[in-house]
Amino acid sequence: MSGVDRDHHLLSVDEMYAVDAAAIASGVPGIQLMESAGRAVADDIRIHYTPRSTVVLCGPGNNGGDGFVVARLLEAAGWPVQVALLGDRAKLAGDAALAAAAWPHQVLDLAAEVLVDADLVIDAVFGAGLTRAVDGIARQTLEAVAASGARVVAIDIPSGVDGNTGAALGYAVQADRCVTFFRKKSGHCLLPGRALCGVLRVADIGITDRVIESIRPMTWENHPDLWKDAMRWPASESHKYTRGFAVVVSGGAETTGAPRLAARAALRAGAGVVSVACPPDALLVLAASLTAVMTRVIHDVEDLQTLASDRRCTASLIGPGNGVGDITRRNTLALLKLEKPCVIDADALSVFGDAPNDLFAALNGNCVLTPHDGEFARVFGALPGSRLARARAAAANCGAVVLLKGGDTVVASPDGRATITTNAPPDLATAGAGDVLAGIVLGLLAQGIPAFEAASAAAWLHADAARRFGPGLIAEDLSDLLPQSLRYVRDQIS
Repeated sequence: MSGVDRDHHLLSVDEMYAVDAAAIASGVPGIQLMESAGRAVADDIRIHYTPRSTVVLCGPGNNGGDGFVVARLLEAAGWPVQVALLGDRAKLAGDAALAAAAWPHQVLDLAAEVLVDADLVIDAVFGAGLTRAVDGIARQTLEAVAASGARVVAIDIPSGVDGNTGAALGYAVQADRCVTFFRKKSGHCLLPGRALCGVLRVADIGITDRVIESIRPMTWENHPDLWKDAMRWPASESHKYTRGFAVVVSGGAETTGAPRLAARAALRAGAGVVSVACPPDALLVLAASLTAVMTRVIHDVEDLQTLASDRRCTASLIGPGNGVGDITRRNTLALLKLEKPCVIDADALSVFGDAPNDLFAALNGNCVLTPHDGEFARVFGALPGSRLARARAAAANCGAVVLLKGGDTVVASPDGRATITTNAPPDLATAGAGDVLAGIVLGLLAQGIPAFEAASAAAWLHADAARRFGPGLIAEDLSDLLPQSLRYVRDQIS
């Protein structure tokens, strides 16, 4: 990787403030950082747009200061530019005041009227540090931006988006492009912030990468660079059991679809052997529809424990199609008692909704919980904060890796590490896709990949396979595309 994206760190707003402070303390003047930021935005605009009637909307802070720099540089390049400011120019302070002083023309009051005839709007009203709802004249003007039909380029983050959570605070601008600096913030990757950014570019403004070492952020945008070295690939001496033996627990004959999807995905993800453990009434359905995946009849929890305790068995999955009842509860606790890697999904989560501590007490760091939002709420309750904050708190509470599914899937480890997956297309909103994801996690765990890396890899691979298919995707398609995604990852290893 090259440029500022190479380590995929995501910063919180406070961490970005610390980065700026460290850069200034090292001898880089704040106004120099502001000039570099403005130049990066102006250069991006000139690359992607031809000169046109442009209005720069500035706020009273440093984001507005960046806007003044952009306005000056575009005007010097021959663009017709107007500037409108929220507040009094005379009350600007610090570097923003210096940037405004270098703008030699009139500054208009921020209002919807300034957008008349604008073809391009530069949004420099509020940056990532906004914590209150957008209201008053600011909201009216930003709403008028949407109604104007003009192209929108946001500086740092679209105004109204919380840089930590990605939430829209009252109202947020929909940008066509967004230019941020040094590293992305988590709000650039969490929804709806990610969608509101449009095309996002991270610009180098002269801050050394060494500051990351002192700040030590714990959040990353999910990418193969983070976990590709943990992947397991067959060697010349490999055989099926050295590649891992995974067990998928099935419910009765009427609910075999989910475990079948999961089992096939585990096999495609690289497990050498996958066996579906099923009650007697499900055997014929499963045997007639599975080929490389084996079946094993279990009559009771003791049979399941015997199968999973086989020294060759390296990981298990329980939940998809299992039913929310006492059998699922007992089977889950039996598997966890073995202290082997285990994926807990769907019904195996919901069944503990009335007694989550029973589940938490049985978990270990090799386990991965894969809830969607509803299952998450049933097990963990109404935790506060963003999806990132809630997943991180849940992992710390239960002592296992939590993969919170969604358009911005978050994987969180009990030690505080977290990834946000940004490559998932909307086509993944289809029945059974979550079962396939659970199966991919299982297949990677079975090969000995650590839980956090396995869950992050599974989320990315699952999304990449869906992206390769596109419109019309159904869950059954995902496993067949997984080899292409795996090949891509393998080819990145030098």
